[in-house]
Amino acid sequence: MEFLQLTYNGLVLGSILALGAIGVTMIFGVLRFAHFAHGDLMTVGAYVALTFVHWLAWPIWLAALPAIAVTSILAVVLDQLFYRRLRRVAPVILLISSFATALMLRALVQIIWGPDNQVYATGISIPYRIAGLVITPDSLKVLGATALMVVVVHLFLAHTKMGKSMRAMSDNVDLARISGVPVKRVIFWTWVFAGALTAVAGILLGVDTRLIPTMGWNILLPIFAAAILGGVGRPYGAVLGGLIIGLAMNYSVLFMPSAYKLAVAFIIMIAVLILRPQGLLKGISL
Repeated sequence: MEFLQLTYNGLVLGSILALGAIGVTMIFGVLRFAHFAHGDLMTVGAYVALTFVHWLAWPIWLAALPAIAVTSILAVVLDQLFYRRLRRVAPVILLISSFATALMLRALVQIIWGPDNQVYATGISIPYRIAGLVITPDSLKVLGATALMVVVVHLFLAHTKMGKSMRAMSDNVDLARISGVPVKRVIFWTWVFAGALTAVAGILLGVDTRLIPTMGWNILLPIFAAAILGGVGRPYGAVLGGLIIGLAMNYSVLFMPSAYKLAVAFIIMIAVLILRPQGLLKGISL
């Protein structure tokens, strides 16, 4: 029963990691850019939703809508202010700029919402017990929202013109440009879509745990590990990688203290980079 409980909790954590990893892998697939501010964008999305929940007493699903809008707009603004000017310089400069952006976003969250821990709802929710397995209502929300977002990602990439353009740019940027793919528009919508996924991932992380200014930064390593494990540039691989990393982190408590969960994600990421750098699903392709 303990193993089943860890499996369920691992799937919940893996679902959050999967959404974050999809955003990371979409940005890298289109822009060849490892976005280190991704975790702090998650934090911003979570706190924007908190504002609507506390000030206007909106339910969390409704508060997610303005949070998605604000985070998507912020992602586009960051690209236009910082990243757009640096795309043709050495990749390490772009990476460092994203790290600096992460620090700025984290400081902004602390200034606006404060450094203390916060939650969307107070009180105790009564969990469901199925043959000894404890299932909380919040965890069901996480799984349901993740399933919905994965379906949306699939429909967008497989059945829309913009989604197909993103896949074309991921395969070959120069060929896509020559073929008439609107590169600037694709980049714009990549940031919009990645920002939306990031906001949802941050909100679900806040629902499952609590809100602190460093919540996105703390989960950034497992998100990158999930993206690398699944194959950088592959959204479906990011989902698979997120679930595997989430399960591995939870199973690790069977033989080591829970404080070392992040170390498990780090070890898996290093092992994949050494043994199979192309990831489980190979290649850089959406």
